Amino acid sequence: QVELVESGGGLVQIGNSLTLSCVASGVTFSNYNMAWFRQTPGKERKFVASINGDGLSTYYSGFESARFTISRDNTLNTVYLHMDTLKLEDTAVYYCAANTDDYTMTGVGGYDSWGRGTQVTVSS
Repeated sequence: QVELVESGGGLVQIGNSLTLSCVASGVTFSNYNMAWFRQTPGKERKFVASINGDGLSTYYSGFESARFTISRDNTLNTVYLHMDTLKLEDTAVYYCAANTDDYTMTGVGGYDSWGRGTQVTVSS
């Protein structure tokens, strides 16, 4: 399994931007598709975006495709989620995940490895 550690979360005001990072270790990073999910208390973990191993293909949940951008740097073993024009409803714990099967998978069960998450709080 991949060891994943997220960072970059914090308190941010409405309309601002934030970039999350997730560093992987213990594997050949380019062999893994990577994804971001988010979760709020009492709700299911929800798919946000994913990217394939070479970074040339991305897939977004429909509600975030306009404001969020996923990218990766395989030389740094890092995947990023850049979030623009943040809204109150973007407040959540954001998790990165990895699989080797299909980068378009959107279900939690489609990913083998998970980080512990990073909290993003959007305030007014």
